Amino acid sequence: MAKGAWVCKLVLFATTMTNELTAMNPTMPRWLLWSVLALLSWGVWAIMAKLIGEALSGAHNQALSTLGVLPIMLAIGVSKRVSPPGNRRCGILYALAAGSISCLGNVVYYDALSRGSKAAMIVPLTALYPLTTILLAMLLLKERLNRIQLAGVLVSLVAIYLFNVQREEGFFSRWLMYALGPIVLWGASGFLQKLSTNHISGELATLCFLGAFIPFGVLFLAQAPLPAQITTTTWLLVIAQGFFLALGNLAVLAAFARQGKAPIVTPLTALYPLVSVPMAICFLGERVGAREAAGILLALVSVAMLSRETPAHDLAQTAAAQATR
Repeated sequence: MAKGAWVCKLVLFATTMTNELTAMNPTMPRWLLWSVLALLSWGVWAIMAKLIGEALSGAHNQALSTLGVLPIMLAIGVSKRVSPPGNRRCGILYALAAGSISCLGNVVYYDALSRGSKAAMIVPLTALYPLTTILLAMLLLKERLNRIQLAGVLVSLVAIYLFNVQREEGFFSRWLMYALGPIVLWGASGFLQKLSTNHISGELATLCFLGAFIPFGVLFLAQAPLPAQITTTTWLLVIAQGFFLALGNLAVLAAFARQGKAPIVTPLTALYPLVSVPMAICFLGERVGAREAAGILLALVSVAMLSRETPAHDLAQTAAAQATR
């Protein structure tokens, strides 16, 4: 199928699925609809670099996709919830740092897909980035893993093993090391976002996070000129890629604003590979073996488990119990 047809197909995918969900259940909570939209948006975003292929480098891909981020930044900027409730300077700095690190993770991720790596494998493996966020929170904030998250860590290690064990290079192969880049960088970015929202509103944190993409885009373009010829289809794909990434962030904010609970919204939206993997297999013609399929399944289970935070009332009960000992 030509890339031009994919542009319309992917743009219509998220809106069509959301409309069908609304039609099937008009009483569905609004926070759930926004959560599903985030899942669909990130699921489509995750495979678009595969469609762009070698037409753009990872750095150029990141730079040009910023154009698709701008409309979402404008939508967030006019929100009345942008006003910060706490330490504005500290929160903004954390958010800018998070966006900067995320940019670097995106570049590595886009490069991995453009070099021929299977989207059906790269997407669920890199979605394990909450593992890094949790480890940083444990080391620096002295947070504790709940039982579900601890099991998720173990499951993620098994998933990584299954993804890589059949390869001749050994456990730490070049393919695996390439995939670990986004896991580490996106996980560190998530940790900084967590710190940011301790000081400012989620809307302002997201606005600053996405705003960091702009100077990095300029820097990437200054370091290396764009290819002499970029097709219209490639332009549409890369702009749509940035749009879907930012739309997912906006949809998560909207879900939280409509009484969506973090312990539910976070693991639900983290399962975006459930959208990406079937699309890669069915529409991109990718094939995976039985061992790889098991790795994909375990990675999805691990993502949901790692994203399952302990509810606030459970934390309060635990603290009260410890205080009585």
